[in-house]
Amino acid sequence: TQVLRKSLQRGVLLSTGSFLVYEAHKLISGFAEVHASFKVEDVIEQADYLYGSGETEKLYRLLVQHKNSDDAELLWRLARSSRDLAQLGSTSAEEKKQLTYDSLEYAKKALEKNESNFAAHKWYGICLSDVGDYEGIKTKIGNAIIIKEHFQRAIELNPKDATTIHLIGIWCYSFAEMPWYQRKIAATLFATPPTSTFQE
Repeated sequence: TQVLRKSLQRGVLLSTGSFLVYEAHKLISGFAEVHASFKVEDVIEQADYLYGSGETEKLYRLLVQHKNSDDAELLWRLARSSRDLAQLGSTSAEEKKQLTYDSLEYAKKALEKNESNFAAHKWYGICLSDVGDYEGIKTKIGNAIIIKEHFQRAIELNPKDATTIHLIGIWCYSFAEMPWYQRKIAATLFATPPTSTFQE
């Protein structure tokens, strides 16, 4: 009986110890998750401050550290900052091309992470348009319809975003004023080339 009692006591102690270890693990894991979410929010807050201050290079350096993130909010901001860095006069032609393609990849990843993020759609459309400058007229015209679809989706998700509305306006104006010879080229390349009107 004494041996049995000692065995039971040892079992209770081990169970209690295991329970405490388990509870401590849960507490630490929970803290880590909360800490991680605060970290993302902190990075976004810092990024928005740098963007508002026009600190293009600092913003890029901050965000590129998070290029493997699963957070769409971080990724579309990285797409935007990569594009902004590419637009700087101090950026070499080679760097500009690399940053332009990188920005499209980040925007694409943001969309994959959250298809309902309006900014991811907006920046995907913008970055896809930029890449077209390197890939020739056929690709640029072919991408135009996809670009417009992403702008329209961004407006569906956020009807008050003035930038996206402006971008659709530019898109429509570009195709409405397209010279006849460019239309002819587009018509030979595509069965139904993108078109628009000044009224639209």
